[in-house]
Amino acid sequence: MDTLISNKMTEKLESFISDWQSANPFLHVHTSGSTGKPKDLMVEKRRMEASARMTCDFLNLQPGQNALLCMPLDYIAGKMVVVRSIIRQLSLIAVEPCSRPLDAVAEQNGGVCPHIHFAAMVPLQVKKSIDNPLLRDIDNLIIGGGAIDTELEAVLRDFPHGVWSTYGMTETLSHVALRRISGHTASLWYTPLPNVTVSLSDEQCLIIDAPLVCAERLVTNDIAEMNDLGQFRILGRKDNVINSGGIKIQIEEMETAIRKAVGSDIPFMITSRPDPTFGEAVVMLIPESLNTDHHTTLLSSIAALPKYWQPKAYIKVPSLPYTETGKPCRSAAKEMAAKAMQSNGENTK
Repeated sequence: MDTLISNKMTEKLESFISDWQSANPFLHVHTSGSTGKPKDLMVEKRRMEASARMTCDFLNLQPGQNALLCMPLDYIAGKMVVVRSIIRQLSLIAVEPCSRPLDAVAEQNGGVCPHIHFAAMVPLQVKKSIDNPLLRDIDNLIIGGGAIDTELEAVLRDFPHGVWSTYGMTETLSHVALRRISGHTASLWYTPLPNVTVSLSDEQCLIIDAPLVCAERLVTNDIAEMNDLGQFRILGRKDNVINSGGIKIQIEEMETAIRKAVGSDIPFMITSRPDPTFGEAVVMLIPESLNTDHHTTLLSSIAALPKYWQPKAYIKVPSLPYTETGKPCRSAAKEMAAKAMQSNGENTK
């Protein structure tokens, strides 16, 4: 594995490679904590190798090709970029994680950005880089760590090379399924990688059988549906369901509907709080910095939603809670709503 590394990344990368090359067959990783407290896990290196081969084979990555590392090495997504580079002998280009990684690559190389054959980014990085023509030149771009909004997906649809949405988690050692976003084979359905099969539980949650990367069958909290080809799509998370007066409201479904109406540039987050009458009440968090026009647009779009989706409170917060990997931190959002209720510091319409 050849490397082209920024000075800031050198120490972290050298530390990870040292751990990887040690005699210890296990490696320490921790989850992002998007739905609860982060967890520490010890995972087998041989299973990380298997995961790396699955992705490299699926995307037909070849020795000597360039791979971009622009995600934190503290989490499994960044670690797996390095493992893929080691296993498939890719040339690794590493930059400090930032919102515009392609600019960072050019900056550390005297204004020149080498051709990138493979890159993994979060949606924010892709969105911030969308005006950079180099993004379109990446042979295979995988996007994970959060939902890809419909506006961004529409822009990526006409990219000439492979753009993929990933499905996976720390427990599956990065992704176990990919969904093509670009080109004529773009799909709404995730295709499991080879040696991965999926099914549904009685609660319609996705079950993953991936013996090469997971020692045991994994029952997720992701509510899904499947087609006859063994593909699946995610409808939301079981723990992101608000039960308000017996009506179940999927947070992701509600947020998607609002974003379709207001666009992706207006920040907000849906959560819930305890309610003496309904059990749970829908709450919207909005940043204190939200301007009046955007606030008005939000309220107008919400007025068109079903009555049982109408937020019972609008709470202004200093900033919306996200994990280090850019996912909505649902547990923190719920805590914010509960604290506002206790202090009566919430802001209504």
